Amino acid sequence: MKKLLIIQVAALGDQFARANDIVEPGGIKLSPADGMWPALTCSVQAGFRTGSDLGAHAMPGNGYFDRDLRKTYFWEQSASLVRGARIWDEFSKAGGSTAMLFWQQSLGERADMVLSPQPIHKHHGGMIENTYSKPGDLYQRLRAEIGSDFKLKHYWGPMASIKSSAWIADATAAMLSDRSLCPDLCMTYLPALDYDLQRDGPDSAKARAAAKAVSSQLEKVIGAALENGMEVVIFGDYAIAPVDGAAAPNVHLAQEGFLKLTRIRGMLYPDLHESRAFCMADHEIGHVYVKDEAEIESVRRVLACAPGVGEVLDRATQAEAGLDCERSGDLVVVAAEKKWIAYHWWTQKSEAPEYAAHVDIHNKPGYDPCELFFGWPPVKTGMDTDRVRGSHGKTGADRKVAFGSTIDFGSKTGSLLDLSRAVKTWLSDGVGI
Repeated sequence: MKKLLIIQVAALGDQFARANDIVEPGGIKLSPADGMWPALTCSVQAGFRTGSDLGAHAMPGNGYFDRDLRKTYFWEQSASLVRGARIWDEFSKAGGSTAMLFWQQSLGERADMVLSPQPIHKHHGGMIENTYSKPGDLYQRLRAEIGSDFKLKHYWGPMASIKSSAWIADATAAMLSDRSLCPDLCMTYLPALDYDLQRDGPDSAKARAAAKAVSSQLEKVIGAALENGMEVVIFGDYAIAPVDGAAAPNVHLAQEGFLKLTRIRGMLYPDLHESRAFCMADHEIGHVYVKDEAEIESVRRVLACAPGVGEVLDRATQAEAGLDCERSGDLVVVAAEKKWIAYHWWTQKSEAPEYAAHVDIHNKPGYDPCELFFGWPPVKTGMDTDRVRGSHGKTGADRKVAFGSTIDFGSKTGSLLDLSRAVKTWLSDGVGI
């Protein structure tokens, strides 16, 4: 049976990799490839695991909007959200075992082994650390081997750091080195670059330090794979670009009466049931949902004039750009150069909803990189959108990602989608022989 390790490295853009001498980790030469659009974690992971584009896998970003419930859902983990066959289905049918470590939407996935953060939130604040494990003893076995627990505070929030990525690298290496655990196909995720590149930008000293850390982690994981007779595929999911401020489409939608706000104890909360339009922000992309089709053009005109918005795509231009998906917005806003899209609708800090100053990835109707910063007092997170120095979501000639493999796929790897399909073919060819 063939054996393969797939390593997804967050934010491993081609230009960044070359600038920081990440060119041959573990002896595997990295090359540039076109990314997937939109270049967002859940979209790219959904596209890679299915070998399909957005129209088929239906993950428009890290969140989506349920039009019937009038509610956003961010960072939901059900594998059923990702539509389509998996690139390893035939491999599994032939008896190949699979593992998925720290990929999004992995709960209930068609895999033999799964590890994923699954904290239990307490009623009056705080949480109980918990890591989802399939089979049930997998986490405890790896935890005992590593000698420490996986800490969610190092995976996201103001204390997010290379420590979370180091734990995942150690867990992956431990799994691959244990013959009783080692799967035939292992997919793992290293987030080390994501945090400081967003906080300080891809050209910062902290970004360079993160690059050294991820290089060391790659060496460890690749070394364990090669020692145990596995082939390896490495790929970056997106390239992070420098930013110096955010667009705030919801502020303008509220000012024009499209987004309805409710004041509760002096704080402004969105009423998405009565709102005629609102923007679900996600890095450099924003999905705008308009209740009445007759108002789409009016909303488009408002957004086209909003500072920091570079493009406004209607359904026709979305299809041309590869964003044709039933979960996508009626309009999609794309940030202007060096800008990102914030979910904020308030203009005074005192009017911000209570969750704005906390790590609250499920209640916020948009991705919030301000959660990577401490606020004041330090038990709170920051809310200043100008502190964010890196973002992603776009693709293009200057946003190519890096990839490499011990397998010679020939010339069929010009894009991540091509790479995914090549991996599927390699896994399926001659399985069981």
